[in-house]
Amino acid sequence: MKLNIAVLPGDGIGPEVIAQAVKVLKAIAMEFNHVFTFHNALVGACAIDKSGDPLPEETISICKKADAILFGAIGKTSYDLDPYAKVRPEQGLLKLRKTLDLYANIRPVIAYEDLLTKSSLKKTQIKDTDILIYRELTSGIYFGEKTLSEDGNIASDICEYTRDEVERIAHLAFKAAQSRKRKLTLVDKANVLESSRLWRRVVQELAPQYPDVKLRYMYIDNAAMELIINPKQFDVILTENMFGDILSEEASVIVGSIGLLASASIGKDHAMFEPIHGAYTKAANKGIANPIASILSAAMLLDHFGLDDEAALIREAVDKSLKLHITTPDLNTKYDNITTTKVGDFIEDFINNPDETNLNFTNIHLGQSTII
Repeated sequence: MKLNIAVLPGDGIGPEVIAQAVKVLKAIAMEFNHVFTFHNALVGACAIDKSGDPLPEETISICKKADAILFGAIGKTSYDLDPYAKVRPEQGLLKLRKTLDLYANIRPVIAYEDLLTKSSLKKTQIKDTDILIYRELTSGIYFGEKTLSEDGNIASDICEYTRDEVERIAHLAFKAAQSRKRKLTLVDKANVLESSRLWRRVVQELAPQYPDVKLRYMYIDNAAMELIINPKQFDVILTENMFGDILSEEASVIVGSIGLLASASIGKDHAMFEPIHGAYTKAANKGIANPIASILSAAMLLDHFGLDDEAALIREAVDKSLKLHITTPDLNTKYDNITTTKVGDFIEDFINNPDETNLNFTNIHLGQSTII
């Protein structure tokens, strides 16, 4: 298969983790005789520094021509500390989602057996957790009208949804539930918010089309609590933009590190794949950023094109790396010299030589990687 992939490393640790995802995709291409072509483009703070625009037209053009987009992270401390900044890195990501109509964000949450002790939660609580969060991505409060009074003392953000926006992602979530445990939880705040009541009405109307899926409803405050108390009760979670953002970040506690959570953002004509973590600027260029979420995002990219065996091999390599403690400091207490690059090297090496993994691990640990 030939794929044209737009690569948007972004800011902070974005370039480091994306480099490992690209490395792994190149190994897959070589192993399975595919042709993957990569085109880099600017987004976020680095784009502002160069052009004054967090999403230059050139980047939009590259993304529109691509079969898929691999995205890193955006953000910069100077912008985080400046609430008066008119141009911000995050505007680039929001505009990209809206421009490409990437309305469905899909975020898997899996408790890996070899990492159960890394979570601050009890092993018995999180063991066998396997959740798929469907977050609406191009509407809601992040995209609604924003106002600020002239004196700067009154601000508002409008949360607005249309029936069509709810329907299209709800259909995807129902279909996903059909292929899993056939349980779907709609998370909203329908006791207070009119927009949530619209979500509940629309989802209730669609439910009869999926009689094999058990549908239930949960308020966001209760869902946030239940996600920690008993995450195994969830299968597919469907929710709006801001609630999905918060819940998926919270879910990182279950898996032990936010550096493990991948995502896919899907639209009718375009698809983007990215780790859910931010730029984590203070860790940039230190070799401590966890690239696994980015690498698993690359596996989701392969899933999107029906390359199931290729995606499975990446996940097998990730599982092996976790089992052998070939992870960055956020997860690793056994070895102190496993860097971002070495994690990528190991997973690349596994793809090329899966039967020699343990030997190659010894080489990597000693700083003698077989990868040249």
